[in-house]
Amino acid sequence: MHASPSGLSLSFTANALQLRFAVGGHCEFPALWLADNDPRHRDAHSGQRLTDVADLPLVPQIREVRLEAGQVIVSWRDSLPDSRFDVAWLAGEAQRPAAPVARPVTPWPDGAGRDARRDCAWLSLQELAAQGAGGGAGARVADWFRRLGSEGLAFVEGVPSLPGAILDAAAAIGLVQQTNYGTLFDVRSIPRAENLAYTDLGLGLHTDNPYRDPVPGFQVLHCLVAAADGGDSLFADGFAIAAALRAADREAFELLAATPVEFAYRSRDAALQAAQPLIRLDDRGECIAVHYNNRSIAPLPVSSPGLAPFYAAYRQFALLLREPRFQMTARLAPGELVVFDNWRILHARTSFHAARHLQGCYLTRDSVFSRSALLRDAMPGDRAR
Repeated sequence: MHASPSGLSLSFTANALQLRFAVGGHCEFPALWLADNDPRHRDAHSGQRLTDVADLPLVPQIREVRLEAGQVIVSWRDSLPDSRFDVAWLAGEAQRPAAPVARPVTPWPDGAGRDARRDCAWLSLQELAAQGAGGGAGARVADWFRRLGSEGLAFVEGVPSLPGAILDAAAAIGLVQQTNYGTLFDVRSIPRAENLAYTDLGLGLHTDNPYRDPVPGFQVLHCLVAAADGGDSLFADGFAIAAALRAADREAFELLAATPVEFAYRSRDAALQAAQPLIRLDDRGECIAVHYNNRSIAPLPVSSPGLAPFYAAYRQFALLLREPRFQMTARLAPGELVVFDNWRILHARTSFHAARHLQGCYLTRDSVFSRSALLRDAMPGDRAR
């Protein structure tokens, strides 16, 4: 057993290093893990690994360990040169959870009681465009991104009511995803529309493009012209609705989570299809996505022995989507823009009988969360991962 003036103590066997920290807690680092994570095996500029696990001895063994100037130095019985680890880095790795930490989620099952202006995150385009400038504006932008991630939607105001202005705002949030609808798409009523979104009909709660692989991560909608009559937007938290189904009928919930269904869309220039479960879970059983679009779900296989119970569960979920308690109404005014998580937030609209023009686009999921993480890391005193 060796101890440092700071109170860190260590011991080792040929197969593992044990560290006990002065602040409490201890951790065992297997020899193979230490050999694999030797800082010498990473590029000094990019931080990326230079070696592969196949380059290491099958069973590396520790010969000696010592503390020296804030570093733990491991000598090996094999032909490996000494490895040097910063104590602070090892302490951080000791606290890393065994499973990846899920992104924080703030569910809102009380959609009908929410007011978009009062209860959701808002930011001006000017503030959004100035991100990274530091000070209060930087903190506001970081918080806006945080709430977009945890609540699933957020708003931007002060966007010029001009065609294409959505792309300038979207570029400050993430990377625009090109689809068969183009870089952006116009949501307005047109004759002989190939998609019901391009009519004046009301649309029920849905997520977009479940017939695509991967499903677009975030959607942006920008109001150019608001209808004088109708055309209100509705939003609901799919995670909260899935949780309500799980509480009411766990068997139905698990059936929807375990059954991929086919979604399809076909037009003159696109033939798209993909299979998604209506509710997607991670390996811990937590909901990570809701994919629901009654307009594009393909016929269910008529020969499936589970057709009847699936229809019963599917109907239960559809009825929950119609319950007003989950639905938040938001009437976008010209110059206002909404961003929402297309893996979680269902959206709808009421019918309208006058001119209404929104433009929309999709953002890649990883680019939005990457922007959020970079802004968070830039905040003084905040290095949480």
